[in-house]
Amino acid sequence: MPMREQDAEGKALGDGKRGTLAKEVLPMRRAVEVPKVEILKASRGVWRWQAKESLHFTEVVGKWWVQCGWSLDRLMGREKALIWKGGVSIGGMSNDRMVKEQKPYGLTLIFYKLVFSDQSPYSVSEVGRFHAFEKAHRMDPKSSGRGVRQFKTYLLHRLQKIKAALRAIRNMDNLPAVRRVGDRDKPVNDILEWLSSVFGFQKGNVANQREHLVLLLANIDRRSTGVEDYGQLDSHTVKHLLDKTFKNYVSWCHYLHCTSILESREVPPTADTDSQQLQLLYIGLYLLIWGEASNIRFMPECICYIFHNMAKQMHGTLFANVQPVSGGTYQAEPLHEEAFLHDVVKPVYEVLRKEARRNQGGKTSHASWRNYDDLNEYFWSDKCFKLGWPMDPKSDFFVHSDESSRTHAGRNQVVSGKKKPKTNFVEVRTFLHLYRSFDRMWIFLILVFQAMVILAWHEDGSIFGIFDEDVIKNILSIFITYAVLNFIQATLDIILSFSAWRSLKPTQILRYLFKFIIAAFWVVILPVCYSRSVPNPTGLVRFFSTLGGNWREQSLYNYLIAIYLIPNILAALLFLLPPVYTILDNAAYKQVCVQLLCGGSFCSYHAVTENLKFISNMSQLLGKFMENSDYELKLERGSSALQGWDAFCDHQGLFNVKLGTEVTITTTEILPLVSPTKLIMDMSVSSYEWHEFFPNVTHNIGVVIAIWAPIVLVYFMDTQIWYAIYATIIGGIYGAFSHLGEIRTLGMLRSRFESVPSAFYERLVPMQKEPRREQLVVLNFIFFYDKLNKDRNSVIPFGYINGAISATSLHVMLCLFTKMKVLYRKMTHCERDLLLVPYTTSDVPVVQWPPFLLASKIPIALDMAKDFKGKEDADLFRKITTDDYMRSAVIECYQTLKEILFGLLDDERDSMILSHICHEIETSIEQRTFLSKFRMSELPSLNDKLEKFLEHLQADNVDAEKYASQIINVLQDIMEIITQDVMNNGHEILERAHSHHQDNDKKERFERINFRLTQIRSWKEKVVRLRLLLTVKESAINVPTNLEARRRITFFANSLYMRMPNAPVVRNMLSFSVLTPYYKEDVLYSEEELHLENEDGISILFYLQKIYPDEWKNFEQRTKGSQDNTEATRQWVSYRGQTLSRTVRGMMYYKEALELQCFLDYAKDDEIFTGFRTLNMNKPHMDLKARSSAMADLKFTYVVSCQVYGAQKKSSDERDQSCYVNILNLMLTYPSLRVAYIDEREATVDGRSQKVYYSVLVKGGDHLDEEIYRIKLPGPPTEIGEGKPENQNHAIIFTRGEALQTIDMNQDNYFEEAFKMRNVLEEFHKDHHGQRRPTILGLREHIFTGSVSSLAWFMSNQETSFVTIGQRVLADPLRVRFHYGHPDIFDRLFHITRGGVSKASRTINLSEDIFSGYNSTLRGGYVTHHEYIQVGKGRDVGMNQISLFEAKVANGNGEQTLSRDVYRLGRRFDFYRMFSFYFTTVGFYFSSMVTVLVVYVFLYGRMYMVLSGLEKRIIEDATISSNKALEEALATQSVFQLGLLLVLPMVMEIGLERGFRTALGDFIIMQLQLASVFFTFQLGTKAHYYGRTILHGGSKYRATGRGFVVFHAKFAENYRLYSRSHFVKGLELAILLVYGLSWLVMITALLALKLVSMGRRRFGTDFQLMFRILKALLFLGFLSIMTVLFVVCGLTISDIFAAFLAFLPTGWAFMLIGQACRPCVKGIGFWDSIMELGRAYECVMGLVIFMPIVILSWFPFVSEFQTRLLFNQAFSRGLQISMILAGNKDKDKPQTT
Repeated sequence: MPMREQDAEGKALGDGKRGTLAKEVLPMRRAVEVPKVEILKASRGVWRWQAKESLHFTEVVGKWWVQCGWSLDRLMGREKALIWKGGVSIGGMSNDRMVKEQKPYGLTLIFYKLVFSDQSPYSVSEVGRFHAFEKAHRMDPKSSGRGVRQFKTYLLHRLQKIKAALRAIRNMDNLPAVRRVGDRDKPVNDILEWLSSVFGFQKGNVANQREHLVLLLANIDRRSTGVEDYGQLDSHTVKHLLDKTFKNYVSWCHYLHCTSILESREVPPTADTDSQQLQLLYIGLYLLIWGEASNIRFMPECICYIFHNMAKQMHGTLFANVQPVSGGTYQAEPLHEEAFLHDVVKPVYEVLRKEARRNQGGKTSHASWRNYDDLNEYFWSDKCFKLGWPMDPKSDFFVHSDESSRTHAGRNQVVSGKKKPKTNFVEVRTFLHLYRSFDRMWIFLILVFQAMVILAWHEDGSIFGIFDEDVIKNILSIFITYAVLNFIQATLDIILSFSAWRSLKPTQILRYLFKFIIAAFWVVILPVCYSRSVPNPTGLVRFFSTLGGNWREQSLYNYLIAIYLIPNILAALLFLLPPVYTILDNAAYKQVCVQLLCGGSFCSYHAVTENLKFISNMSQLLGKFMENSDYELKLERGSSALQGWDAFCDHQGLFNVKLGTEVTITTTEILPLVSPTKLIMDMSVSSYEWHEFFPNVTHNIGVVIAIWAPIVLVYFMDTQIWYAIYATIIGGIYGAFSHLGEIRTLGMLRSRFESVPSAFYERLVPMQKEPRREQLVVLNFIFFYDKLNKDRNSVIPFGYINGAISATSLHVMLCLFTKMKVLYRKMTHCERDLLLVPYTTSDVPVVQWPPFLLASKIPIALDMAKDFKGKEDADLFRKITTDDYMRSAVIECYQTLKEILFGLLDDERDSMILSHICHEIETSIEQRTFLSKFRMSELPSLNDKLEKFLEHLQADNVDAEKYASQIINVLQDIMEIITQDVMNNGHEILERAHSHHQDNDKKERFERINFRLTQIRSWKEKVVRLRLLLTVKESAINVPTNLEARRRITFFANSLYMRMPNAPVVRNMLSFSVLTPYYKEDVLYSEEELHLENEDGISILFYLQKIYPDEWKNFEQRTKGSQDNTEATRQWVSYRGQTLSRTVRGMMYYKEALELQCFLDYAKDDEIFTGFRTLNMNKPHMDLKARSSAMADLKFTYVVSCQVYGAQKKSSDERDQSCYVNILNLMLTYPSLRVAYIDEREATVDGRSQKVYYSVLVKGGDHLDEEIYRIKLPGPPTEIGEGKPENQNHAIIFTRGEALQTIDMNQDNYFEEAFKMRNVLEEFHKDHHGQRRPTILGLREHIFTGSVSSLAWFMSNQETSFVTIGQRVLADPLRVRFHYGHPDIFDRLFHITRGGVSKASRTINLSEDIFSGYNSTLRGGYVTHHEYIQVGKGRDVGMNQISLFEAKVANGNGEQTLSRDVYRLGRRFDFYRMFSFYFTTVGFYFSSMVTVLVVYVFLYGRMYMVLSGLEKRIIEDATISSNKALEEALATQSVFQLGLLLVLPMVMEIGLERGFRTALGDFIIMQLQLASVFFTFQLGTKAHYYGRTILHGGSKYRATGRGFVVFHAKFAENYRLYSRSHFVKGLELAILLVYGLSWLVMITALLALKLVSMGRRRFGTDFQLMFRILKALLFLGFLSIMTVLFVVCGLTISDIFAAFLAFLPTGWAFMLIGQACRPCVKGIGFWDSIMELGRAYECVMGLVIFMPIVILSWFPFVSEFQTRLLFNQAFSRGLQISMILAGNKDKDKPQTT
């Protein structure tokens, strides 16, 4: 256990000697007081330090150092930053327990210059503390350094904003004095330590939340004040944070009608407490509660209850209030640091744990245990106040009826007993939840269908028949149906909520019953009154017409309808007139109205409007009274109320058109069926073919049902189909208006190249960097460059026109793209050079475009000049200047060549000659005499020599003498060609040059060369560029060739034209964190895994080399010459898989981008220009880099929640150790990376050894990890809920900032996209549809796993369409987008105060991500979607992986169907959003199941018609048989229908972003590769698992595996995986032809087999002879029967085969009945027979499936087709499948014997 602190100022562990730190510093400019520090050794090896008298020094300009304090050992290392070893807390803050075995960690001083500058004075006490810890660390290098665990604040607390926040929380004025337990002499330094002493919070929690609070205050204050220098927090800063933190708490108080502590009158008006201090106390108390609440963080209202009571207690301590129980005043007695954990958190945690054990791993029903929601909703009722404070352990919440028996149970034993009731809602497994949650939709669809049938049934079926009085009367019957459906809904409310009744108040139960009674009243009164309005009633109508006495008023029914419609009309008016609702909502009597309508509970718009149906539909009104759940439901007030009319009309219009289309299409399907249906109903059948199943039913109702049932099912499914069609169209239109796909090819980019820089500047450069007016801002778009090797890491593009350029704007882009490492690695060196323009400025008076734009311009210009036949210069110049790029290339070549030659010539005479030549060229151009003075025909020979000259200049690693000789020779040739061949008067120039010198030196010219110039990189870059301009051909315009590089370039360029908020400066942007949960997935592939071969001899490395041949070639080029490439190869492979290392690398681009952006924000133009290249070595810029790094730390945090990292660290398993080492290496590589894990330790408590759990945060240190924070947990946190959300929850306390991005472990990021992060975060400040601001920002994804196989390509396209066009429509106009496990960005403060970023109840929250979206929407949040930024995402690539993923998602949707979240959203969304919500979530899966069900209904209907003989009778009837509509109805519905529709969004999105010609080609290829079959197959997977989950459960997380599929799945495994979901259903459909006699035969056969089996066991030994005789008799009897059948009855082989087919379904039915009645079958002893029968069917089914495969496998072309099918995309990327399948990896490898 950690030791307790022994000193008030700090300590370190170690065995060093006692000593004093001497201070020797250079003279300083001003007086500074530095404490003299003494290291004292305390007991038990604990070291402490104390401050002695102060020393005074005078400060001067210069560097200062402390003799024993500073360590410069890493100054020249990779970080090139000054390092402090040891630790420090923020000026006098507490130093927590330390663990002796922990390794110390180094603190990187990134603020070296900033700390000691005049602008940032430092704290003397903090400097002394640094010195003390440095000395202590030197005394004991093994010390933990955990005395100061802050991982950011110690780096940033010298910033003015940080100092202001620290000063605020250190304000201890007027707070009662409280001493610590066990260390009463140690002072309390800030309000968090004061709260810890009063309530007993852990020190690790206090330190963690201190940093959390400081960073929040600093970031918010910086945006609100906007000034650099200030001494205290702005008053609005704390108020803003207070309001955002406690918005949910205030709502909770208002709902429970209790006074919020923030509005409490307990604060005396004469109190001396500072209002800001009190607000900070509230915030600090809430954060400390939340930080230590563990699993209770999923229960936000429970935390509200805890805060409410603890804040009251704090008030009592502050203002000496009287306790409500004892009557005495509160005493500020200190508590030990784990008091809160043991007294408050652990009791609630134990309740959670007990309920979780009832779940039995998901095997029990949801009704048998209480989940997180049930326990949280206990605090939605005022009875929660019965718990008291301190909470009474004997209260109803804690004590179970089976508590006494449970105390004797083992740890994992589940004890039966009377369970506590559910709260408000029960998740019963039934499909009826779909009707209960979406009753308005089903009622609408059913009533519309009824009206269509009535209208079609009327005579000619014309739409004008609605004006007929009889038709109107018949249509009015829909209100009876409406009443019946409402009665069903009221009944379901009672039945499905019955298990929660014991938790309800009596008034709530009465409301349920009253609702049922009212619904029953309408069910009776409407049919009675309707029947009296029907003349000459018959049948059931006549029965109802006799009820009610002598009432004969036929208009009574119409009056009732009018009454029934009044509230509906009022609701519609409120829905369509938002201002009316707004007035009512904002009126003074709003609360009275709401209470009248909704029972005083919080309600949504829909709750109000629905409850206006008080008279006609009282059941719906009273249904709301039973639920305390309305607290949560702060939904938008209807679509129109907050959307604005435009958005409202879009949303409503879309569904009106869709529903109108569906009604029209359905009418056209129904109308032709009416006439034959009438004929069939009047038809009589004299003799049946076999049997009439319903002999007593008239009008052939069985046949009518068989015909109409598929039509009805298709009608309900059609809505999903039409939604898909219209969503595709609307999504495409919205995407086009969003500028998607405007730049989708390199050709399009080239055509808009000149406008890209201005778009870049407008979007990505903060406005404060606006250039001066006199400067013309023309910026070149900067392509991508990688700092790959040391001598080529700073080529930077820029350009200008007429010399006017903004250096600031230039280098913003410059710095961005030089950081794009990964993209450059996908290109060759030549491609990189073609995409770059110079770094340094020159005298070139034109824009220096990238060489790929100027490709072939110079050769073409030379040909034009050589072949020019005219005599006027103007004509030639006009030809050249017509092409702007050619003009720029010619001028640049001339100017660059001139600059190179002048630089090389080291002789004055040579330079004079060159000067005369240039003067002659320039004057001839000005005087238009160029053609007369120069010979154009000689230019090609000059060009050849120039190319050779430049090639020699570029040469590396050649002999110096040979190098000089070659250059001189070629240069002399060039000058000779110019003066002798090209120029007409070249000899005159030479003579003129000689005439200026009188020495008559006749030595050869151009021999003195300045070879020192060739070593300058910037000069050499000019040579490279000039050579490219002279030599590159037209094909160079198509660079880069790598498809991924092209995609990233074009997407980034296109995003600059999309609607994007302007970028703020870094210091004003929102701070944010990224959180990634990790369990046991791959971190970095090991060398063994790279070379491990499968059964075909294929390894992962070989596989990737063939899939990415160009990238592998580039990799080999980069690593050429390296001795050991093992680590680089591991990274190369891992960065192409779905590994943690890839994810971490991608997310850390955020920090690199922020550092670069901050550097650009603070630096001046000249500093940017001169400092970027030499940033890491130019000392004057070190302070700027340090400031940028610290600002990035202030704004960005990345936490990876490696749940089992501690267990992996201790494990002896080779894989676990490998994961541990790889994660550690990631922390060492990225110093800002933080890893959170759950640590399990053994501890002795009350003399017994037990396990203790901690949430721990670590970082990388000196070769090992270093602990930052450690917070004890009440128990194992992952035993209660689902794994992933629990993993996120334990680590979320270590995240920082106001926004939080959730990233899965299979995601990636790109530097250019990270550069747009501050733009995206500005979306949180934008209002949407009124005054709503988003709480979740949805981002698009790029699926990077689509090139592996055809299946991966299908999955990639499907997923891409969902994350783009699908979510685009969901967000706008439908406004039903939630969170889907994608890289969404959360409003962090909103969500951590409302339950977190996911839900964790076991089983029901299997799809934990979408529930966070549900929760956000239910609690008043708003979700948007943005496509100008993207994040990479990996998906499953193999058939089995894809199926497992689909099964997991289908399981999750099945559980969603049962959940309270879907119920509440479905009931409280307005009508149109409810429609959208259904068809985009659970409705899609239900429609998938209906698609499969339609086939069954159709086949069973046909079977009935065939067996009864009715089909033959119908066919013989000429009137009916000629009806084509009946034939279509009798034809099977295409099971491919919905599968094909899944392709539509893909085609639209591909067409939008890549062109419709490409989309058409991809569509054709997908169809040829059987994509429709694949999607239909997946449709069956969805339907199977969705239906099974709802009815039987069994949902669980399915690990799909994210590795490369380089193995063959065994068919036995495939059969096991798909048997129940596909093969069984296929067999069932294949054997639907049944004969009743087969039942008798099968029963006889089973009895005979059972008799033989029993006889073998009982008589096989003692009566063996008799048993053999019995078997012989049975055999002879069977043989005799078969002989008689063949001879007498004419039985044939075909008859036997037909009989065999007839018996198959009978046996199948026996198995199904046996499974359903298993207990009974076991009781009579037939279960073994059923099992044997099942095995026989398995064998037959396996034989049927295997036989074609066995036969086809003999044909080579089948194997070739399979290869082409599965690996088509890989073929297009150069994958040599034949080589892979043959295993010939290296043909050149020598054979060994």
